[in-house]
Amino acid sequence: MTEPMNRALLPAGLHDVLPREAAFEATIVERLMAEFASNGFERVKPPLIEFEASLLSGPGAAMATQTFRLMDPVSQRMLAIRPDMTLQVARIATTRLANEPRPLRLSYGGQVLRVKGSQLRPERQFGQVGVELIGTLQPTADAEVVLLAYRALKAAGVTNISVDLNVPTLVSSVCRGLDLPEDETFRLRQALDRKDAAEVAAVGGKAADLLTGMMGASGPADRAIELLAALDLPETAEADRRRLNEVVRLIRTAAPELMLTVDPVEHRGFEYQTGISFTLFSRGVRGELGRGGRYRAGGKAPAGDNGSSLSGEPATGFTLYLDTVLRAVPDPAPIPKVFLPIGTDPTEGERLRAEGWVTVRALDALDDPAAEARRLRCTHVFAGGQILSAV
Repeated sequence: MTEPMNRALLPAGLHDVLPREAAFEATIVERLMAEFASNGFERVKPPLIEFEASLLSGPGAAMATQTFRLMDPVSQRMLAIRPDMTLQVARIATTRLANEPRPLRLSYGGQVLRVKGSQLRPERQFGQVGVELIGTLQPTADAEVVLLAYRALKAAGVTNISVDLNVPTLVSSVCRGLDLPEDETFRLRQALDRKDAAEVAAVGGKAADLLTGMMGASGPADRAIELLAALDLPETAEADRRRLNEVVRLIRTAAPELMLTVDPVEHRGFEYQTGISFTLFSRGVRGELGRGGRYRAGGKAPAGDNGSSLSGEPATGFTLYLDTVLRAVPDPAPIPKVFLPIGTDPTEGERLRAEGWVTVRALDALDDPAAEARRLRCTHVFAGGQILSAV
C-alpha cells in the first residue's frame, strides 16, 4: 500500500509564495510598472498558453527546448506554455497592434514556466516584467531601454547596479568580413564563449589576432571602446562598432554614475539578438537581474544580421527576473496592522485605512482585544478611540 503524497510537496523548481513575500513581490512589480508607464510604455497582457506554432516561430525557436507542450482538447492542436514573455509581446505588436504608430512602447508583467532551471536560477516558474520598444533602429532606442532598466531598478530599491553591454553579432560580422568558413566560425564562437584564448589562437587563422584583441577589450566601457577603436575591423563589423560607441556615449551622458562594462565577444543567452544587448547585475547578488537587447519582432534575422535586414520589425527591450530582483531589494519592514474589536465604528476603520493603516476586524467579542491582536500578529489595537501598541 503506497503512502499518500505529501500535499505540500511540489515539483522541482516550483514553490509557493507565502503572504509576506507575495505582498513584497506585488509592491516591487507595482514600482517597476509605474516607472515603465511614466516613460510612455503601455501595458499588455498576453495569455499564459498559445499555439505552439505561433509561440515558437521565428526568434521563439531559441526557447523550444525550454517549453512545456500539451494538446488542446478543443482545437486538437499543440499548445505551448510561455517560457518567456518577450516573444508574446512581439507577436501582439506585429499583429494586433500592427497599425499603431511607431515606435511602439509596450510593457508587461507575468509568470513564465520553463522545462528546467539553471545553476544560477534553479526556479522553473518565476515572474518577469519588462518593456519592448518596437519599430525603430535608432541607437537612441538602445540607450533608452538600458537607461529605463537602470532607473526602474533604482526605483524598486536596487543598489550597486551594473550593466554589461554586448554585441552578439560582432564576431559573426568579423568572420564574415574575413571570409572564414562556417565550421571555423562555429569553432571560434564556442572558444570565445569559453573565453579560451589558446583555442582561439589555434583555430582562428587570419582572424586569431583580431578576435584575441576583441577578447582583451572586455572590461570598463571607456577602456573597451578605446581598445576596440585601435583594432582594424573589417568593414562588415564597422556598423556594430559605431553603434556600440554611440550607445555608450548616450548612456554615459545620461547616467555617468552607472557602472558600465563591455564584452564585445559574449554570445551565450543572446542567440536571437541582432545587435546591442545587455545584462543587468547588482554587486553581491547571485544571478542576473535581467537581460535585454535588439532583435527582430515577427521574423527571424539571418546569422550576422546587424539590425538592417528586412526580416521582421526592428525592436529592442529588456526582461527583469523578479526572483533575482527581490534578492537585490532590502527586506520590507513589517506592515503596521491595527486590530479592530467588535463594535468599532465602521467609519473609524475607513479613516484608518485612508491614513495608510492595515486593519484586521474582530469576528467575536473578546475580553482581551490586545492579546488577540498579538495572536494575529497585529502591531496595534484600536481602543477608546485611540491606536494603542499591542506589544
